[in-house]
Amino acid sequence: MRSDVRERHEAPYTLDEPAPKVLSFWDQGAFWANLGVSLFAFSGAYTLLAPDDAGGLHLPITAGIAAMVVGTVLGGLMLGLAAVPGQRTGQPSMVLLRGLFGARPSYAPTALNIAQLIGWGTFELIVIADAARALHDGIPRWTYVVAAGLLTTVLALWPLGSVRVLRRYVTAAVAVALVYFYVQLLREPLPDLGLVPGGDDGSWAKFWVGADAALAVSISWVPLAADYTRHARSARGAFGAATVGYGVTQIIAYTLGLLALALVAGDSEQVYTPFLGVALGAWFFAVFVLREADQSFANVYSTAISIQNIVPRADRRVLAVALGTVITVLALLIDMGDYSSFLSLIGSVFVPMLGVLAVDFFLGRGRSWDLSRTAPARWGMIAAWALGFVTYQLINPGWVSWWAGFWTDLRSALGFTPADWMSASLLSFAVAGVAAYLIGRLGGARTR
Repeated sequence: MRSDVRERHEAPYTLDEPAPKVLSFWDQGAFWANLGVSLFAFSGAYTLLAPDDAGGLHLPITAGIAAMVVGTVLGGLMLGLAAVPGQRTGQPSMVLLRGLFGARPSYAPTALNIAQLIGWGTFELIVIADAARALHDGIPRWTYVVAAGLLTTVLALWPLGSVRVLRRYVTAAVAVALVYFYVQLLREPLPDLGLVPGGDDGSWAKFWVGADAALAVSISWVPLAADYTRHARSARGAFGAATVGYGVTQIIAYTLGLLALALVAGDSEQVYTPFLGVALGAWFFAVFVLREADQSFANVYSTAISIQNIVPRADRRVLAVALGTVITVLALLIDMGDYSSFLSLIGSVFVPMLGVLAVDFFLGRGRSWDLSRTAPARWGMIAAWALGFVTYQLINPGWVSWWAGFWTDLRSALGFTPADWMSASLLSFAVAGVAAYLIGRLGGARTR
């Protein structure tokens, strides 16, 4: 009897089973709030200061904070938009793409999502291990990687139970640690925050590069949102928990990360030092290290659910164990140092996709989407997504030399030079959304 009750309150094993609506607003709010507080907010804070491919920073700290707030607010709203369809349909994110693009065409973005989630999961284990070694380097690094991989896998086996544990026990500890570090760091003599860390004047010219970096972090959760909100009790709660819960804590965490970066003169490799150098710093920092496992668990669980879009009867528990093993091995073998380019690539794929999804779901055919395995292809929506992707790349192709070179050459051929005010995220979202709306209206007119 107890086993049956437990199963009704846990995520189904395959896509053939219905999703229980068991997560309250507070369950979801705590989940998203914890995802907003990441060690990336410290180790990746430099990405908000518009770094170039030579490692130089362009934005002063004040500009980086402003860009981060703008990017996070916009990203939080986008995350909220992505949360609602999951609650209303009871389906995970990649299955929703069957209705948007068609069943077989949905496999392409699903494959991209699987690849980026494995990348994020691997990256999380690397960050956890590096942070743990900063706390105590008396044992080999691989020990931390394996321990983090095991914890990640266990959490992914019981995803909804893990969400409820976060609400009950972890959120309060994280809040206390944040307050403690704010008090301690603000007691330190801070450098001039109007300067680039290290002393240069800098400028606000690349403001939208920093905003796009913050927005890309939020957007990285968009392809996962419905995996959890399909278990939410209300659409309003799903939207509010994702938008507010995630947005507020990301702003708090990244501001703290930028203050720490200022204290170490912009040296991102030393950004943990201000936290560990204060009284009881190691104990409070350990809260962040342990809590980081919820990020890797979310990536592993959502990778398993994404695979089920292609193989619906695959058991998510078997997939979670296999994926936990894969990211652990990858974290032991590779170095994922190009964080800025990774964020840029994620944004260029999923920001315009969200533009198409939001317009078609809320203003178009969303209520009549065919989410079956035989859903026909919708080439018009695919074209709208492609237009948004191209728009993003023309404005911000990232820093991978061969990839950026192609788009730079194409810009020259078109005679297009992006202005500093152009946000790749916002313009690609707008282009994809407008294209989806016009194509949808044209298709509706032809049908009538």
